[in-house]
Order: sequence, then structure tokens, then C-alpha cells
Amino acid sequence: MIQSMTGYGKAVAAIPGRQVYIELRAVNSKNLDLNIRMSSLLRDFLEQAIRSRAKEVLLRGKIEVNVWMEQDLETQGIKVDAEALARYVAILREASQASGLHVSDNTLFESAMRMPDVQVKDELDEISADDQKAIIEALDEAVNQFVAFRSQEGDALSTRFEENVRKIGHYLTEVEPFETDRVARIRARIEDNLEKVVKADYDKNRFEQEMIYYIEKLDIHEEKQRLANHLSYFLETIKEEGALGKKLGFISQEMGREINTLGSKSNQQEMQKLVVLMKDELEQIKEQVLNVL
Repeated sequence: MIQSMTGYGKAVAAIPGRQVYIELRAVNSKNLDLNIRMSSLLRDFLEQAIRSRAKEVLLRGKIEVNVWMEQDLETQGIKVDAEALARYVAILREASQASGLHVSDNTLFESAMRMPDVQVKDELDEISADDQKAIIEALDEAVNQFVAFRSQEGDALSTRFEENVRKIGHYLTEVEPFETDRVARIRARIEDNLEKVVKADYDKNRFEQEMIYYIEKLDIHEEKQRLANHLSYFLETIKEEGALGKKLGFISQEMGREINTLGSKSNQQEMQKLVVLMKDELEQIKEQVLNVL
């Protein structure tokens, strides 16, 4: 069954002292466009795993992978940058003296402690082999959710495609009654115009040959048969496995070629209206095919 290129998946790895969150999002793209955002602490062992799964499973789409880590409150520590603190105290003391204010050391200390980069969270700086394994398992869970989301969206696309194809097939059958009358109408119109224009006698046999040749050029039997075959092939293809977006795009192009030829040969208002309705359904197919993996 077809899959959508739009996808979403998220999982969390609970490891000692922290949680690692992995989130995948995807939208349409002709090729695989992978954007990974994570800390350097995770990148060394996780980036290659992400790229490997993207090539093997995710295949196509503009995919964003966000990985972030949250530390448990009880394991968080605060480090004080003593050099930064002393620098801020000196600056504040100098400023207070220049302004003639008398500020206590205690007040200067409290003010300096609130300055940027003085208090720094104590981040854990290594990931054990067991923690790496748990994070990789979370990645696989996020990928599985992502694929399940794509499949669910693909089912919805299949339903829409089937309805579009059904309508095109219905309009194609409605062409037949007009097709039968069309040849008789074309012949009658040409003979009527010929009687009005030509005063002298003309070769009836030659006229009949030219008439047959002209009507054969307007015959749409082959176009109807090919379009019907393309419709059937399209429905068969959406039930296949794998990345089918490009293949469905090619089939829809062939469908468009036959519908356009029907329009150019129709030479009748009622048939042209049906062709317009077919084109409308086909445009909806082409638009949605862009979202198929």
C-alpha cells in the first residue's frame, strides 16, 4: 500500500538522571533531505544511526530530526564560574564608586550572581554503552511511529485516488452515447457545407474516401482503451509495496495524455464537458501524488 511523505514520530529514552527525546517530522521533497539537530554529546554515536535508518526506511522527504536531553531535577547541579563572578563584582564596584553610591559587598555579590554565565548547570558529559543502546531503541520506536503515520496517511490517499479514478471511469463511459451520434453529425455537416459551396459535380468515390480518412482521424476508440488501461494500472499500483510516488506520477501523466487527445478529437460540446470533468479529477490526482512516498 502507498505511504504518504508526510510523517511524524516521537519517542523517549529514560536513562539514569535524564530523558532523551527523539522527534521526526517530514514533508514533501523529491529526494531525501535530512536535517538533524542534536547536542555534540549525542552526535558521535547517534547521527550515523539516524542517517542509516533514513536511507533504508524513510527513503524520501524533507525530514527534520530533533534530539534533545532533559536532566532530572534531583541530578541537576549548579556550577559557579568564579572568574566571571569576580569580573562582574569588580565592574559593579567600579560603577558604584564612579556614581558616588555606597554599595555593600553583599549587595554586589548578589547582583553579580544574577549576571549571565555566572551560574552554569552541571551537564553530564558522557553516555554509557547501555544508555546508547536505550537511545538507539528509542530511535527505532520513533521511526516505527513515523512509518505507521505515513501508512495511515497513505490509506487516506488511496481512498481519494480510488474515488478520483472511479469518477474518471464514469465520465469515460458517458462519452459512448455521444461518440455514436458524433460521426453521423460530422458527416451530415460536411455534406451540407459541401452542397452549399460546390456548384459543380464532384467525385463521390473520392469524397467517400476522404470522409473515411477524416472520420478515422477523429476516432477515439484507442484513446478510450488506453485510458481505461491506465486507470486500472493506477489502481493496481497503489496496492503495491514500496515507494510508488514517482511511478504513480508517470501513470497520471499518461492518463493526462489520453484525456487531452480525447478533448482535441471530441469536436462536440457534450464530450468536451466530460473531458473537462476528467481533467478536474486528474488534477486532484496529480496534486496528491506529490505527497506519495
